Amino acid sequence: MSKTLAGYLALAAVLAAGGVALAATGTSGRPAGGCVAVVAAENAYGSIAAQIGGRHVAVTSILRDPAADPHLFTADTGTGLEVARAALVIQNGAGYDTFMGKLEDAAPSGRRVVVTVADALGIHAADANPHLWYDVPRLDRVAAAIAAGLERADPRHRPAYRAGLVRFQRRLAPLRRAVAAIRARDGGAPVAYTEAVPGYLLNAAGLRNLTPPAFARAIENGSEPTASAVADMTGLLTGHRVRALLVNTQAISPITSRIRSEAVAAGIPVVGVTETLPAGETFQAWQLRQARALTRALGR
Repeated sequence: MSKTLAGYLALAAVLAAGGVALAATGTSGRPAGGCVAVVAAENAYGSIAAQIGGRHVAVTSILRDPAADPHLFTADTGTGLEVARAALVIQNGAGYDTFMGKLEDAAPSGRRVVVTVADALGIHAADANPHLWYDVPRLDRVAAAIAAGLERADPRHRPAYRAGLVRFQRRLAPLRRAVAAIRARDGGAPVAYTEAVPGYLLNAAGLRNLTPPAFARAIENGSEPTASAVADMTGLLTGHRVRALLVNTQAISPITSRIRSEAVAAGIPVVGVTETLPAGETFQAWQLRQARALTRALGR
């Protein structure tokens, strides 16, 4: 997900030229129509910002393809120019989107507001699960941090952003009810995942994750799990020790395909999850759909 130093120096030169052009036209941070330019590293946060900001914002999300592995993303000049123009940048942090810091450094701006979700949640441990948009109990804090960023970038529309925050939080109610229902009916049920993408969701639902840590870490890092980690993971399925397997469908490899096949053969329900919000869905609809799929799997 990173570029070479030479590549970033070249990008910085392009962005500097782009910044001059933007300043000359007076459009920095304000696309056509006078909306606030918002760039979200992940489209989960882009959806939240769009719902809070409404007609006052123009949101561009960088990681937005649910068919692509986000860990293989490489920023290009077009991405850099979007960041250079932005009045507000929203990023995950926790080591997930390190390319954002490089893009921001390549186009420094004293006026750009940056919201880092990991900082808003106090997530600083080196080994923390970075998939913070799955942390259902703390989505209020995530949304509040984004709303505060919008207020800083565009104080004139502060009342609209505060109203948008309340509206967004109300729309989380069905998701919260679905997660609470899983906890009430299936709390303590053993499950496993191919990597820690839905880890916060499982914690919120009170489920017991039995995934061998060595297996999940290897998949997350794009490396091959050890034979013993694979054997431990396979044993969970063939021994019917878990009630569902959650698979990140954006990071499919021969080993995760094999694990999925083992689950199917053992009659263990498989739930697909993604790191990126599918096109045409709101953040809440996406997360609710996945929570309901998990509910159905546990009910089998």
